[in-house]
Amino acid sequence: MLKAAGLLALTAAVPATVLGERSLAHAAASPAPKPLAAVPRVAAPSPLVERALAALDGHAAAIGRRDVIGVVDFAEHSSAERFTLYDVAGGKAFATYLVAHGQGSDPAHSGYLAKFSNVEGSNASSRGAFLVGEAYIGKYGRSRRLVGLDPDNDLAMQRAIVMHGADYVAPELVAAQGKIGRSYGCFACERHLIGEVMDRLPKGTLLYADRLAA
Repeated sequence: MLKAAGLLALTAAVPATVLGERSLAHAAASPAPKPLAAVPRVAAPSPLVERALAALDGHAAAIGRRDVIGVVDFAEHSSAERFTLYDVAGGKAFATYLVAHGQGSDPAHSGYLAKFSNVEGSNASSRGAFLVGEAYIGKYGRSRRLVGLDPDNDLAMQRAIVMHGADYVAPELVAAQGKIGRSYGCFACERHLIGEVMDRLPKGTLLYADRLAA
């Protein structure tokens, strides 16, 4: 009892200002709470990408590589970078490119694809899933063969529908005339970027092209 009374008396004798300073010093010495790490938000894939991913599963027996896919949105104008490379595991796009459609798909050269065709000699683009094939050096330099996996594009090899570079695909043409040129149905990209496209979308991957209704 005497010890307790002594402690109470000693505490009472300490000025309030001293106690306040000690409390503030203790508060200052306490580490501030760490902010919570931001959770990255992954955007939901577009309907066209969802369709491409479904094709990736549907053609699993033919497609040996599933880490990356190429998706061409032919609903977009030819002045847009409508050829997208998509990281399947990461769930996000990592590169976009200009790409031409076929003359037969846009007879008026409006810049918009009006129709698809799988007919030999139509010079039109085809829709659907393609298996990216062998690289070769052809008329337009470095190129990649494409194997059509769907009824709408199963004549791609017979029609010589491939990926290649072309001078009529360039941002300078977009600036000058509001659109790029047209191919004979091939997926033509900027000539100086075709090597990059081919390296990023190698043999055994999926290329998917379509135009979804608005």
